[in-house]
Amino acid sequence: MDQANFNGEVMDEDGSTHLLDQETVEKLIHQSQEAKKQAYCPYSKFRVGAALLTSEDQVITGCNVENACNNLGVCAERNAISKAVSEGYRSFKAIAIASDLDDKFISPCGGCRQFMREFGLNWDVYLSKPDGSSLKMTVNELLPNSFGPEDLAMKKVPNIPHES
Repeated sequence: MDQANFNGEVMDEDGSTHLLDQETVEKLIHQSQEAKKQAYCPYSKFRVGAALLTSEDQVITGCNVENACNNLGVCAERNAISKAVSEGYRSFKAIAIASDLDDKFISPCGGCRQFMREFGLNWDVYLSKPDGSSLKMTVNELLPNSFGPEDLAMKKVPNIPHES
């Protein structure tokens, strides 16, 4: 968990790397802060915005959307990723996450970490504060030893005994 140095490499699933420059990271963080303004959070009053950078250099934003039935709400990160997938994107370079927390960097919930992990381990997650400062991590650092799509292809017990 290092402070963002704005020169971190982003490795794609195929092993190729990208270098995000300071201007790109700052813009991504700003876009996540702008997305936060659209949050629908009448219950928690906890606004979150996300800006997702695809491998094709498209930015897809999302915000949290709450529901009176708590478990039907959608986090900003999952909102942005779902929007990107619905628009045909499956590979991501980075995501910036913003909230109104001043004292600490916003961090994705466990569900969002697993949702991000579905699309690879080696892309960057910028946790930010309202002043624009950020902490850069990878999905792998946020969710080590995780379960992913490749685990479904691993060898399994051949016969599952029936329960009586």
